[in-house]
Amino acid sequence: MIRLLSVNVGLPRDITWQGKIVNTAIWKTPVDGPRMVRRLNVDGDGQADLAGHGGEGRAVFVYQIDSYRYWQEQLRRADFVHGQFGENFTIDGLPDTEVCVGDRYRIGAALFEVTQPRVTCYRLGIRMDEPEMAALLVKHGRPGFYLRVLEEGEVQAGNEITKVASGPEGMNIFTINALLYMPGHPRDQLERALRIPALSSGWRGSFEALLKQKREEGEATGNAGLAAASGPPPAWRGFRPMRVSRKVRESGNVTSLLLEPTDGQPVAAALPGQFVVLRLEPASPPAMMRSYSLSGEPSASHYRVSVKREAHGLAGAYIDDELQVGDIVQASAARGGFTLRPGASPVVLLSAGIGVTPVLAMLHVLAAEASTRQVWWLYATRNGREHPFAEEARGLLGRLAHHRSHICYSSPDPADRPELDFNASGRLDVPALRALKLPHDCDVYICGPSTFMSDLTDGLTALGIAPDRIHSEMFGAGPSITPGMSASPPRPPHLPAGSPGSGPMVSFARTGLEVHWESTFQNLLELAEACDVPVRWSCRTGVCHTCETGLVAGSVGYRPDPVDAPADGNVLICCSKPQGDIVIDL
Repeated sequence: MIRLLSVNVGLPRDITWQGKIVNTAIWKTPVDGPRMVRRLNVDGDGQADLAGHGGEGRAVFVYQIDSYRYWQEQLRRADFVHGQFGENFTIDGLPDTEVCVGDRYRIGAALFEVTQPRVTCYRLGIRMDEPEMAALLVKHGRPGFYLRVLEEGEVQAGNEITKVASGPEGMNIFTINALLYMPGHPRDQLERALRIPALSSGWRGSFEALLKQKREEGEATGNAGLAAASGPPPAWRGFRPMRVSRKVRESGNVTSLLLEPTDGQPVAAALPGQFVVLRLEPASPPAMMRSYSLSGEPSASHYRVSVKREAHGLAGAYIDDELQVGDIVQASAARGGFTLRPGASPVVLLSAGIGVTPVLAMLHVLAAEASTRQVWWLYATRNGREHPFAEEARGLLGRLAHHRSHICYSSPDPADRPELDFNASGRLDVPALRALKLPHDCDVYICGPSTFMSDLTDGLTALGIAPDRIHSEMFGAGPSITPGMSASPPRPPHLPAGSPGSGPMVSFARTGLEVHWESTFQNLLELAEACDVPVRWSCRTGVCHTCETGLVAGSVGYRPDPVDAPADGNVLICCSKPQGDIVIDL
C-alpha cells in the first residue's frame, strides 16, 4: 500500500551561512494529527522565495522514503528525519520512475495532481550540510515532485494514497527531469511533454525554448531551456579591430564614435537596442573594457556608440581627451536581449540621461520603416547643455505619422525654452506618467539610472501596464539576484586578495575588471564573488531553471551571453573553469 508517512511544515526564518543572512523555509518539521491542505500550501507551511517555490503548481512537495534510504547509503549518514529534504509529504511508494506528470492522487480528503519535478536550490545544500546536494539530486535522478491541489481537504500521516487518474502521455518524473537536464533533448519527447496540460508553466517554457532551439539551430550545443532570454547569438566571438572614422560632440558631456571594421568587411547589423563591448587601450596602461549601447540606425558598415563623460570616469575621459579619428579600438559583435519587438501596439521609449542611446536606435528603426505605430518619446535630463540628440530625435519623430514627445529638465538653464526645448520642469516620475495617460496596451522600453528604472517600472505596473510589456536595460553590471539572501552593502569590483594568478585571463566586461585565473577557485562564480563582481545570473549548483516569473529558480541564477565563451556559447558560472582567456558579460 502507498502511504503518507509524514506531513511536514515550516515557516521562513533567517539563518547565517558563509557570513550572509539567508531567509529559508527548507527546515520542515513533522506534525501530529490532521492538517488542512489548501490551494497554495499546507496550513502552517510557507516559502521564503516565491519566485522559485510555492504557487498553485508547486503547492506541495513530495519526497519518497526509498530515496531517503538511497541517500543514507550514498552519503554514509544515518541522521535523517522526516522533512530532511524540505518536503511537505514524506511517502512510502511512488518512485520518480513511476509517477507521471498529470497523475492524480487522493490523499485523505484532498485531491492532487502531479505538475513537475522539483527544481532543487542551494538551500537544500545548507540544510543537508552538503553543498553539492542540489546537483546530486539531478545527477542521480531523484528530484521528487510537486503537487497541485485540485480539492482542498485534510490529510494526516498514515493516509493511504490512491491513484484516481493517469496523466496523458505517461511521462514519468525521472524522464521529464532528464529531458531538461541531461544531454539529447529529443524533439519527439519535447513535443510529447508539451502535450501534458498539467505540466507547470516554468517547465513548459523551458521545453518550448529547447524545441525552438532545435528548429532554428539543429543539434546546437548549450541548453536554451536553462537560459534567460538574451537575444540572438553574437555574430562573432571575441573582438574585431575597428577604426574611429568620426568623432562627434552630441552635448556638453556626450561624444559619439563611428566605428568601422579595419578589414573593410561588413559587420552584422545589430538589432535596435543592442550593445557592444569595447576594449580601449590608452598609451598608459591598463586597458579598459566598457559596454556601450549602439545609438544609431542599425548598419552593416559601422557601429555608432555614444559615451557620456562622467566626473571620474576613466573611459569617458580617455574617449573625450585622447581617442582620435583614425585610432583603433577592439569591438565585440552586437549582443543583448533589450530589443524592439515587432507589432502594431503603441511604443513608449522612456529614458533618462545617457540611457537615451538604445531607445534612440529603436526610434531610428521606427522612422526608417515609416512605422504607423503610435510612438511616445519620453526623456529626462538636467538641462539643454546635457540634452544629447535633441535635434536628431525631433527629426526622427517628424517622420512618424503618430507620435508624442515629452521632455523633462530637472534644472533648466535660463536659456532653455519651455515648450520648445523642453515640456516640463522637474523629474520624469510616476505622477508625470499618470498625467500623460499612456495607453494600457503599449510596449514600454526603459533605460536610465537604476532607481529611475525601478521606480518607473513599479509605477507603470500600478498604472495598469502588464509587466511583460515593460522592458528595461541597465548600463553596467546589475545587482546580484540572490533569492533569500539579505542584501549587503555594495563594494566596487576589485582584484582578489592574495598573489595574482597565472592562469587564463578572465575579463568581466561590464565592470571592466581583468583577473588571471587561479586554481584555488573552484569555479567562475567563486572568482566573481572574490572580486565583488555583481553576478546577476549565476548558479551555485548547475541546476538552474527558468521559472514562472522569468527569473531563475533554485539559486542565484544563470547569466548567458558572454563575449568570448567556450564552445557551447554560454558560460554556466557555477561549474565553468576557463580553458583559455575568456571575456564574460558581467
